[in-house]
Amino acid sequence: MAHYRIIAFFTKQVSNIIMKKTAFALAVFMLLVLKIFAQEELRTIHVMVALCDNKYQGIAKVPAKIGNGQSPYNNLYWGALYGLKTCFKKNPDWELIETQTNNLPDHVLERVIFRHTDKNTYLVADAYDGAHIRQTTMDFIHASGGYNGKVLKKDGRLLPIGGAADLLVYIGHNGLMDFHYAEAGTLLPRNDKHREIIMLGCITKDYFTNIMLPLGVTPLVWSTHLMAPEAYTLEAALKGWVKRESNHEIRERAAQAYHRYQKCGINGARRLLVTGY
Repeated sequence: MAHYRIIAFFTKQVSNIIMKKTAFALAVFMLLVLKIFAQEELRTIHVMVALCDNKYQGIAKVPAKIGNGQSPYNNLYWGALYGLKTCFKKNPDWELIETQTNNLPDHVLERVIFRHTDKNTYLVADAYDGAHIRQTTMDFIHASGGYNGKVLKKDGRLLPIGGAADLLVYIGHNGLMDFHYAEAGTLLPRNDKHREIIMLGCITKDYFTNIMLPLGVTPLVWSTHLMAPEAYTLEAALKGWVKRESNHEIRERAAQAYHRYQKCGINGARRLLVTGY
């Protein structure tokens, strides 16, 4: 009988240990599952900037230093005070994780990659040679339709860009004021992924509606008149976008920022920057 009691005792102890270890393992497993589900969905923004170019674009001339479309460093839309690279480097919401000048797509002179400091969001911006604004425009249109999707392996993540990005942004002179787009109204989306766009350039709504409508994209912010497509407008819009605000809230942020810098009156800014079709 003593033997049986000893065996029963040890059996009970072993069972308790197994149960405790099982409970601990299960708790660890559940924590990992919760962490995975709690992790915010990765979203990417791909910005295509047609560098300001006095020589090759039909624009009102700017000082030569900021109007050299072959030099991103001081360009009005890139390295100048309100250029994209300068503005986002100064913005505490964004952290620059990489600058590239080699092995880039055709006519892209520089690429910067930013990580949002609070949200699971990345911004990839390409500075296109201003002489190739037609290519910039074509790349943006095709990406808006889901074409030319690629994945960058950066920061330990796979970042979808081009037609695979969630939000596509164009900054620069409205190239369609200088040349004709032959596929207008005929290009159809490559897939059913929902894409959003922001277009900061002159009169982009009028010039691009018949192109974007068949592609099924959602225009968050674009323009109805002449404008200065500087980066503070995009900064403000993205502040709302990363928070998943409504389209109208995002557009209002953009209008408020444009008025703040351009002193054009808030009603004028709201008439200039609109959302939807």
